[in-house]
Amino acid sequence: MASINSDEWKAICDKFTNAQNLTDVESRKDPENDPFRSKYKARELLREIYCSLKSFEASDGEEEIAEQRPPEEPVDGQREDLFGQGSSGDSPAGLRAAKLGAVEYYLGVNHVDTEELSAGQEHLMNCMKLLERYNVSSVNVSLFIHVRNQLGILWAGRDETETAQGFLETAEAIYQRYMKEDGSPPTDMTEYFSTEEKTYQERIKRFELAYTHTMYYLAQVYKNLGQNERAATYCHSTLQRQLKLNQYSPMEWALNAATLSQYYITKGRYMEGRHCLSAATVISGLAGEVPSEAAAQESETECERREQLRQKRAEIARCWIKYCLNLLQDTKKLLEDNIGELDNDRQEELKRARRLEEEEEEKGRKSALLFGSEDTFDLIASLEEKVSCLFPLDFAEARAVFLVGQNYVTQAKEYFQMDGYVTDHIEILQDHSSLFRALAFFEEDLERRCKMHKRRVDMLEPVCIDLNAQYYLMIRRQLMFELAETYNEMMDQKLTLANRQDDSQSLDSHTIKKFNHLCSSSAKYFQMFIDSLRSPEGKVPEHLEEEVLRPALVARFRVARLYSKLMCSTPSAQLDNINKALEHYKYVVQYCESHPEAGSTVETELELSREMVGLLPLKINRLKARMAMNNITD
Repeated sequence: MASINSDEWKAICDKFTNAQNLTDVESRKDPENDPFRSKYKARELLREIYCSLKSFEASDGEEEIAEQRPPEEPVDGQREDLFGQGSSGDSPAGLRAAKLGAVEYYLGVNHVDTEELSAGQEHLMNCMKLLERYNVSSVNVSLFIHVRNQLGILWAGRDETETAQGFLETAEAIYQRYMKEDGSPPTDMTEYFSTEEKTYQERIKRFELAYTHTMYYLAQVYKNLGQNERAATYCHSTLQRQLKLNQYSPMEWALNAATLSQYYITKGRYMEGRHCLSAATVISGLAGEVPSEAAAQESETECERREQLRQKRAEIARCWIKYCLNLLQDTKKLLEDNIGELDNDRQEELKRARRLEEEEEEKGRKSALLFGSEDTFDLIASLEEKVSCLFPLDFAEARAVFLVGQNYVTQAKEYFQMDGYVTDHIEILQDHSSLFRALAFFEEDLERRCKMHKRRVDMLEPVCIDLNAQYYLMIRRQLMFELAETYNEMMDQKLTLANRQDDSQSLDSHTIKKFNHLCSSSAKYFQMFIDSLRSPEGKVPEHLEEEVLRPALVARFRVARLYSKLMCSTPSAQLDNINKALEHYKYVVQYCESHPEAGSTVETELELSREMVGLLPLKINRLKARMAMNNITD
């Protein structure tokens, strides 16, 4: 602007610098009862700059940029062509429009930050309108991207996800085309109001950071649209770019990488999941050591930092637990036969395939999306070597994965203790129990397998008994069901082991006592689950809610089978147990008859229950007849 002398321009630049300082620095010190004080001051300075620019523009005799209707927001699948129309963005008029547009942009962000969204949207759209007459160029491309980023955030916050998507995808397209057709480090917006130009490297970094924000926001948008694969891709690229640009908070970055790992795990992509977790662990270490309790007590800030570091590292540990658990469970699904035991033929088949796969592993490893820098690559790779990303195909390999998971269980429990984090602590215990269960599948020695299940009982039973049913009813039900199933597995394995060791048909009294104890314990916890569904007056519910329908009917079915399995020394005790079994079988049948929609949730159990309802009365009558005959004989 030729009519602005150096003193006037310096005054504008000083005001802009002050506005930036108020926004970025001073606002952090604002009191709670006046949280936007500094931003309101910054707003006034920006308005003064805007008025000055407009007055200089008018006094210079230039054509004022007319007020026009804002352009329509791009919709999903549509992108504006901003490269081949309008005047040159590098022209004096284009530069003037960019400067005025930048002030509108900063005013828009200011209003959004102070929760005045409509005013913020108006200023941001004014910025769009000022730029629309000019082609994208090195002078204005950064502003083109920034304003669309902000509009994307604004509309996403209103749950207008597709509108946000349109703005952000346009910003992405602008970046990609600019880099393809020009690629020179563009002018940064702050340079519009500065007497000094930024360096080549500073320009590149700030421009790349703006595009990184575009990718970050698009990851959120795609996640909200249910496009999880695209969301994961954009999230991964965002994390890579943050590391490359050295623009990240170590703990926040690490937590995001650990969270991304959980997506890869659910898709069976364990190489990527392991890489994310290894990078998360290494980068979280850059946040420094956890302050000692003594240091934390001396400073409130250190106390908060201590808690945040401990919590986030514990959360990363929990993600590692899920990695190990899912790897073992997915392998179990591959290797189990139709009765849930290890299929040796399938095991050998996968081992042969593994030998071929290992030859391709290095090639696949190089094609994976890698995190890190020269300082961290080796640390991440070293951590990856400590746990496999391949399916463990025998007990030794499964145990190695289990031990890694168990180590992270210990780490997670150090922070998520029962006193203060009841729900989290119990979830970690349940994962620990599941790790033992998954490992037991690979164990061929039934005695050792039983001991693993006993470890599960020992860690869950005290918690289940002590837990307050009023406040933690759903969690307590989960524990009851898991304990019942664990005792049931132990019972089946003890019986199988006893039959292997004793070729005779009869079992010794010690084995029978042990079997009955496990059988009764399983029935006890299933019954506790059933009783937890009763009303406060003790009545059985006429209608079972959807979330407990299947477990409630399965529990009834299992209790019935357990009563049928108990080994009794007297016919009267046997008759009593069969009658109890019949009662539970009848409940399953009658409930499904009165609630036909329930039958599809327990098809197998319902079919067997109907069969037993027909057979058990005959067995009861025969037993009664035999008892009567014995009485006559006696």
